Amino acid sequence: MSKRNTNCSIKSHFIRTAIEEDKATGLTPHIVMRFPPEPNGYLHIGHAKSICLNFGLSKNYGGKCYLRLDDTNPTGENITYVEAIKANIKWLGFEWDNEPRYTSDYFGKLYAFAEQLIEKGLAFVCELTPAQMRDYRGSLTAAGSNSPWRDRSSAENLTLFREMKSGQHAEGRYVLRAKIDMASPNMNMRDPVMYRILHQNHYRTGDEWCIYPTYDFSHSLCDALDGVTHSLCSLEFEDHRPLYDWFVQHVHTAHNPRQIEFARLHLSHTVLSKRKLKKLVASGKVCDWSDPRMPTLEGMKRRGYPPVAIRRFCDAIGVAKTDSIVDLALLEHEVRSELNKSAPRVMAVLDPIRLVITNYPPEQEEELSMPKYPNECNSNERRSFTFTHDLYIERSDFHRDPPAKYKRLAVGRWVRLRGGYTVHCDDYTTDDDGRVREVHCHYDPHSLGVKPDGYKVHGVIHWVAKHTAWSAEVRLYEPLFLEEDADFLSEPTLNPHSMRILSDCQLDPSLKEAQGSFQFERLGYFCADSGLSSGGKKIFHRIVALQARTK
Repeated sequence: MSKRNTNCSIKSHFIRTAIEEDKATGLTPHIVMRFPPEPNGYLHIGHAKSICLNFGLSKNYGGKCYLRLDDTNPTGENITYVEAIKANIKWLGFEWDNEPRYTSDYFGKLYAFAEQLIEKGLAFVCELTPAQMRDYRGSLTAAGSNSPWRDRSSAENLTLFREMKSGQHAEGRYVLRAKIDMASPNMNMRDPVMYRILHQNHYRTGDEWCIYPTYDFSHSLCDALDGVTHSLCSLEFEDHRPLYDWFVQHVHTAHNPRQIEFARLHLSHTVLSKRKLKKLVASGKVCDWSDPRMPTLEGMKRRGYPPVAIRRFCDAIGVAKTDSIVDLALLEHEVRSELNKSAPRVMAVLDPIRLVITNYPPEQEEELSMPKYPNECNSNERRSFTFTHDLYIERSDFHRDPPAKYKRLAVGRWVRLRGGYTVHCDDYTTDDDGRVREVHCHYDPHSLGVKPDGYKVHGVIHWVAKHTAWSAEVRLYEPLFLEEDADFLSEPTLNPHSMRILSDCQLDPSLKEAQGSFQFERLGYFCADSGLSSGGKKIFHRIVALQARTK
């Protein structure tokens, strides 16, 4: 129902200011950006922020944005993740320019750059183990020590590096390191690793390579080769910028991208670390990457989050230079706001008890109707439903001993059945365990669509006709983690009530073959799961409640 808009916000922020300054001075008349995910997992809501920034800003300034897969580590990377990344970007509403690019496309050029640095005496083959390398690196307050192999000749380094490439050495035997400054106050400049030996098949290059470049070596050089003008990175890469500039400057590429750092997204009660999310999947704490409780785009898509709501959320949180936690309620607000306009209304009863209208003929039924999109002024669509002698209502909508301010059904009270008549509760029956089994009411045949005269109505409740309703499974969700700052904790506490399964819900018959999202009257917004069934029953996920959660 809403108009699709994939533009980035016109709000001013420091990245936009930097781009406009560069355009005004003529430094970068044509804007080129990129989104460079590693294909070792599924994208999450934090990646959505970067996607909206890179694709949105480049579009705003009439530039280009490339998708470049950072596939420098063959362990854990595969084509499944690549295809999911591409699908997620398109689902969010963006398109990359030209064909997708891969760091592995540049393996040959990166190798040649490494040989250049060796020949200039700016890189060397090192034999220190990872533990020894850490010891030699020093600390924030103490300078590091040079590797015993730092002064090998260029010729010897070149021979050893070529032997590494040809597969003559075992994993861990050698690494190639840049020769910069072991006394630098910036730890990233203390002779970082450029290449390591990995006898692993790459999902694109097969067994062509057994040495692979590190992210720190390949990142800025691939940006330069792609002609990227503004390279947006999260804050943890701010201290890496001098290293990236060093690599570009010493291999004589024609272009040096401008790197700009921004704070990554931290969402309350949520983990946005791919490593931790992988652990959740591997341990079976969630079903898979597309579990609707997961903050992955796959999980949000399956749960029914509209992509436009995610884009608006990314716009609303803005761009900052300091880390902070964004309340999950803001994302849910954007989802709720979008669905309020676009989701058709239906009725469903999640915890049913039977309501019998004693003065309505058992053999009689009538068709009633209500607006399908009550908040959409331009829509005249209506939905029909059947009213009969025998109905289902929510168990919580009847109380034997109603507390103060209870606004629903109890013996001696009138309520209105949503879209239908008013009914008066006369009696109820219980089962052997003392639970209410049936509620008996009589109805006012003159109350359809009019305000009753002579009695008080205590509320409005939803319902479905028993003989047209059908049984489905409904899953209700709460945040996956209990702590608000879960993203900052090494072992955040899982919420044991993050998913509640209701197995015998009674739904409006129109939902049998329906797909997409709906508002279940008074209950929230729900999405039909097109790929799952449980014991032959269709599954619906609650996307978000009608009201914001209370802390």
